[in-house]
Amino acid sequence: MIVTLTPNTAIDITYTVEGFGLDRVHRPSEVRTVAGGKGINVARVLKTLGNDAIATGFVGGKTGDSILEKISAEGLSHDFVRVKGDSRLCIAIVDPKTGTQTEINENGPEILGDELASMLEKVKTLIEGRKYVVLCGSCPPGVPTSFYGDIISLAKKAGAVTILDASGAHLSEALKSGPYMVKPNLTELAQLAGREMVTLEEIVASAKSLKQFGVKIMVVTMGKSGAVVTDGVQAWMAVSPEIKFASAVGSGDSFMAAFIHSMAAGQTMPDALTMATAAGAANAATYGAGFCSKESIMDLCASVSIQKLDL
Repeated sequence: MIVTLTPNTAIDITYTVEGFGLDRVHRPSEVRTVAGGKGINVARVLKTLGNDAIATGFVGGKTGDSILEKISAEGLSHDFVRVKGDSRLCIAIVDPKTGTQTEINENGPEILGDELASMLEKVKTLIEGRKYVVLCGSCPPGVPTSFYGDIISLAKKAGAVTILDASGAHLSEALKSGPYMVKPNLTELAQLAGREMVTLEEIVASAKSLKQFGVKIMVVTMGKSGAVVTDGVQAWMAVSPEIKFASAVGSGDSFMAAFIHSMAAGQTMPDALTMATAAGAANAATYGAGFCSKESIMDLCASVSIQKLDL
């Protein structure tokens, strides 16, 4: 069983608008509305790949009701903490003509002290007997930067492996607790390093440096340019296959889910990187986060190029 935690759940609305531009009235050619938030997206793809996953996080208000209704309708296992505030809306506008994507993400509800305490108690219960705990995404207002680190410490005591996908202060603080795996994108890695990285050598060196915190696996996603994985000693790079682009929403989450699926199956890091890259590409060819099929992921695996890096 895998636990995914989404502090900032959402209803994700994706509009397809050909020729999207400012100061104009637009009518989308397609609209897709789904339950979202990174951990929910991860759980969705894990289920697609045949894993037993349960999603948790904060939900509130009528938007929270809608989130729970939608994930229940998908057959996703879940156990969320109710909060007084309303869960957020996240809107993506995809323009197929230009290949651009514009996102408007609300901040989320203010989390109160008793709600935060309830979440920590919930996590203690859920991680018992679980092998993997996946911590995903931004945190809503009121959640301290120590939040992810506290959960990593709880998971370690319970013997669970922690995987972190966060940004900013929540990422830098959580690193101090030594998660097993982290998955920053290139922008997030640059923020950690305090400088922009241009060359592959710089990217790999910065990723390897996270080993000082006790991190065992470092994955850096680079969008269309692929991804890099390292254990602090060896490193590999994957190049994404060519696809017909639909939407990038949830591609990093699909990547994460497939990597975890491969790890749980005992596969090597290059094999896990291959499947993860294929999943990210399969998601990018689909509207809606994490709705790519297992067949599309497996088909794309053969088109992923893997190279061992001697850096």
